Amino acid sequence: MDFGMSVTLSKRFQGGKAFGLLKARQGRRLEEINREFLCDQKYSDEENLEEKLTAFKEKYMEFDLNNEGEIDLMSLKRMMEKLGVPKTHLEMKKMISEVTGGVSDTISYRDFVNMMLGKRSAVLKLVMMFEGKANENAPKPVGPPPERDIASLP
Repeated sequence: MDFGMSVTLSKRFQGGKAFGLLKARQGRRLEEINREFLCDQKYSDEENLEEKLTAFKEKYMEFDLNNEGEIDLMSLKRMMEKLGVPKTHLEMKKMISEVTGGVSDTISYRDFVNMMLGKRSAVLKLVMMFEGKANENAPKPVGPPPERDIASLP
């Protein structure tokens, strides 16, 4: 994101209004990238491409915490925790490197879509596809955890 534009926005709008405008602008940028993928012959045989791209865009926007069009280490950490699979700092750096080919410390939307549509099974792709689905169906415990004594601990 252009930092100058961000400062200009914050002078005119504050709080939720500025955030909403940033999210809308980001949504439009990601939609343009989605159109590029839809027009790309490489993905012409991909089933339900438009629906997949829409889902990717929503998931990406959810975890792009600074609205700059990139998922950094902290955003990835939050994503993994929310999906119920917290990772170490080193594991997350490896995941980012795997997705970007080692050329960046952040995951761009193009990198993200290429990973999700690609044939290679990146760790992040597997986590996004399977762990998230598994957690959606798992019943959430209610109330305080049961009391345990020292003998029941591992």
